[in-house]
Amino acid sequence: MRAPFLAGLALALALPLSAAAAPSPEQEVARLAATPGFRTAQEVLGKEHGRTVADIIRITEIPAPPFGEAARADALRRDFEALGLKSVAIDAEGNVTGVRPGSRNRGQGPFLVVAAHLDTVFPAGTDVRVRREGWRLAAPGIGDNSRSLATLLAWIRAMDAAGLRTRDDLLFVANVGEEGQGDLRGVKALFGKGPYAGRISAFISVDGSDPAGVVTRGVGSKRYRTVFTGPGGHSYGAFGIVNPMAAMAGAISGLYAIDPPDSPRTTYSASVTGGGTSVNTIPSSVFVEVDLRSESPDALAELDRGFKAAVARAVDAENAARSTAPGAVRAELKVLGERPAGATPSTSRLVRITRAAIAAQGFSAAEEASSTDSNIPMSLGVPAVTIGAGGRGGRAHAPDEWIDVEPVEMVRGMSAGLLAILAQAGAP
Repeated sequence: MRAPFLAGLALALALPLSAAAAPSPEQEVARLAATPGFRTAQEVLGKEHGRTVADIIRITEIPAPPFGEAARADALRRDFEALGLKSVAIDAEGNVTGVRPGSRNRGQGPFLVVAAHLDTVFPAGTDVRVRREGWRLAAPGIGDNSRSLATLLAWIRAMDAAGLRTRDDLLFVANVGEEGQGDLRGVKALFGKGPYAGRISAFISVDGSDPAGVVTRGVGSKRYRTVFTGPGGHSYGAFGIVNPMAAMAGAISGLYAIDPPDSPRTTYSASVTGGGTSVNTIPSSVFVEVDLRSESPDALAELDRGFKAAVARAVDAENAARSTAPGAVRAELKVLGERPAGATPSTSRLVRITRAAIAAQGFSAAEEASSTDSNIPMSLGVPAVTIGAGGRGGRAHAPDEWIDVEPVEMVRGMSAGLLAILAQAGAP
């Protein structure tokens, strides 16, 4: 009886020990932060600081206006190749992709994506030359998002120099279409078609500078250009006929009569208008562009229905108020963009790892809501966060956008992101 008893006792003891042996995300981050490999990677980030700053400047000065990211994409493709990433390519949408194989599946996936967007909000012809005063660099798009692209390169160099090989495969992506009417087209394509669709297990977007902020809630949006048309005519001679501008004004008023919930935060804006022929002409066509947003898919859908109802009421009211003999007022809603809402729970492994990595570098992690590339994986149920590249910055989307590249704080911020990547992907 002794042998079976001992065997049973060993099995009973082994089960709780096995469960206890699996570290929590916070314990895994703490363990990894203390390893010689990670410390070496941090040292490399410091030693390569000048090179990273040079990359930021170089990338910023390659124009990447909306839908015009090709030149910058080609530069990042060459960077990925020079760093030894595998399967480097520019996909049909314009995204640059490169694989750093892990020890488990050796580049076959599933992949942890580490992404930064290529595009800026600034149109072609914008002066993107960088102005430097000490540690302060200023230029359109330098913090959103050239710094993040340069940080991806710095992380790869640091991992290589420290000999750090993750368990899981890493897919580095420099993607198109994050800003404005780009409508997240790059990440939509990454998840919806091409070689990596269905093979992504988690997603980290690097956007902006703040090392403490963690975007875990994706603010969804719907954007419309609503065009109001009518017969038009002379402002004096045709007075009394329907006017599409009156209908547009009614639709805007109807939108602003909607009382959205404070929680989940839900907002709207009538942002751009145009049309008409001359001051003495009843217009035949006018338009308004609106932006509808919410952290909640249900609240966004309700707001969307409310806006469409306001447009319909305004058109009906104008057609009832004035003569339609030469023609009626009509409205057409054209979709300019649609970003799905979503969230990664605070309890998820990725969020816990990211918060712990930020805290390990001495920052106070704060979960936030925003509209970023992470909206797409969040809406699909893939764990995703958006983090800052590290350091300080300001005036995003303004011509005098700036970042601070003081090395101590910059490296500390970059280290938080690298630690999160290594812990999520499993490093020795």
